[in-house]
Order: sequence, then C-alpha cells, then structure tokens
Amino acid sequence: MSWGTVGAPCDAELVRAAQSGDGRCLGLLLARHWAAMRAVALSILGHRPEADDALQEAALTAVRRIGDVRDATAAGPWLRMVVRNVCRTQLRGRTELPADQIELRARPALGADPAELLDQHAARDWVWRALEELSPNLRLVMMLRYFTEVTAYDQIAALCGVPVGTVRSRLSQARTKLADALLATADAVHGDAAAVTGTRRAEAEEMLRAAERGSYAEVLAATWSPEVETTWPRGDRTRGQDHLVRTMYGDVADGVRYRLTNVVASSAVTILETDLVNPPGDPFHCPPNAVWVEFLEEGRVRHLRVFHPAR
Repeated sequence: MSWGTVGAPCDAELVRAAQSGDGRCLGLLLARHWAAMRAVALSILGHRPEADDALQEAALTAVRRIGDVRDATAAGPWLRMVVRNVCRTQLRGRTELPADQIELRARPALGADPAELLDQHAARDWVWRALEELSPNLRLVMMLRYFTEVTAYDQIAALCGVPVGTVRSRLSQARTKLADALLATADAVHGDAAAVTGTRRAEAEEMLRAAERGSYAEVLAATWSPEVETTWPRGDRTRGQDHLVRTMYGDVADGVRYRLTNVVASSAVTILETDLVNPPGDPFHCPPNAVWVEFLEEGRVRHLRVFHPAR
C-alpha cells in the first residue's frame, strides 16, 4: 500500500490497513507498541512467567479483534487496555476464560466468534500460517482452545490424553511461540486457510452423507488409511476401518443422525464438531455431541481421536 505521509506510517494508517486484511501492518503495529504493552504487564503482574503469558494472550486478542478499534489514532491505548484486561483477569483467577471474551463481559456482544472475526478481517491466513510454525502438540491445543467448543483445560486434557498441567504448559508455550511467529511471518506469503477448511468441510459432509446412504465404507477406503488407529472416548483403541464402519452403520440403523457444526483445519489436522441427533424413541442412545480429531499423513487420516465434550 502507499502511505499518506512521508516516512514511517502512523498508527492510524497501520490500523486501517490491518482492518482491511494487511497482516504486515498489524505486525508492525504490534512491534511498535510491544515495549509499552510489556511494561503494562510487568507493572500489574511483576517479573513473573504470568506476565509473559498475559502479554502473548493480549497479542492474540489484538490480532483477532483489530476490527473492534473505532478510533484508529488510539491504537496504543487500545493495545494497553487489552493487556490490562488480560492481567486483571489473571489476578481474579479466571484462567478458563479465553482472552477474546474478556471485553465481551463489559460491552454488547459483537455477534461473532473469534473464527468469524478472523474471516471478517482477513487476518485468518496470517494466523494460520503462524499456527503451522508450531509443533503438532502445541498447534492442537491452540486449535481446540481458540477455534472449537472444547475450551476448558480439563476437556482439552481428556481429548489429548495428557494431564491438565501439560495442557497449561503447552498453551503457555504455544502463546509465546505463536506471537513470535506472527511477527516473524507478517511479511510472508500466506496460504488460503479458508480453502483448506472448505475442502475439509466438503469431505466431512460427504462422509456423513455416505453413512446415511450406505456407502460410508467406500468413502473411508478412498480417503483414510487402511491402518487408521482410533482412540475412542473411553480410552480403548482400535486399528483399521472395520470398527469405524460398524459403529457408524450401527448408529445410522438405530436412527442417529450426525449434524456437522464446525470444522477447524490445518495442513495435518482436521477437527470436526458434530451434534448427534438421537431418535425420538431413544433420546439417550448417544451423547449429544462428538468431536473428531483427525491426524493426516500424506493426505489420508492415519490417527483419529473421538471425544464427547461435556456441556
């Protein structure tokens, strides 16, 4: 873009460009105010690891909520306010509340979740490029925490099969690394994250339709590894497609219908959230919802974890 002033762009120009989807400008804005944001975190939380966590959480909030800035000339105060809100929430002990929801408690709802905000502000591709820089374990907890309904630490722990303390540690590492990756990749070419998600959604919808018309086994044979390893909600494991096929056909025969509600996709992981609609005569046949975490190798699902989140 061309700047309206000579030399470095002012905050207002960076904000307007970032709101139009320019990730480079959002990266420049964060870098410009990083020292001041860090000073706020240190003044409230002191020189402790919690201050670094709060700073990284605030950076992610700023990425997702840059479109909320009404006065483009007040980017600095807005970023410092985000840091203060995150720090105060930490002090109140609300560790289970995602940072992107902090302001929503004090202001009218915006009518959009974080993923929708990313779509609206065209920063989605930049964020997903940065997510791809994380290790698989760190990327998975971030995808669950910020882009699905599985946001509570204990549920993430249950789905991933690790202790809650490990989830906290991974999220802390992931926030730090993601903020660094965002700044490092602001100038990079970002892939089309929406296209990846759209493809995975279409594949998931076809898979569920195939189950209802009796061709589920054929779809799995064409798109999943014949040696797929599945971890079921109670922790038991199976290998191969036979058990998956029998389970799906059994549910369909009993009148259960799967309704896809959300798809989150990276290059090697797809998370499917589904509602399970039980038949009227057997309302407790299945839990009300399920999360499928698919791990891909060479384009085929090689590992699957099935989880029933509590609501």
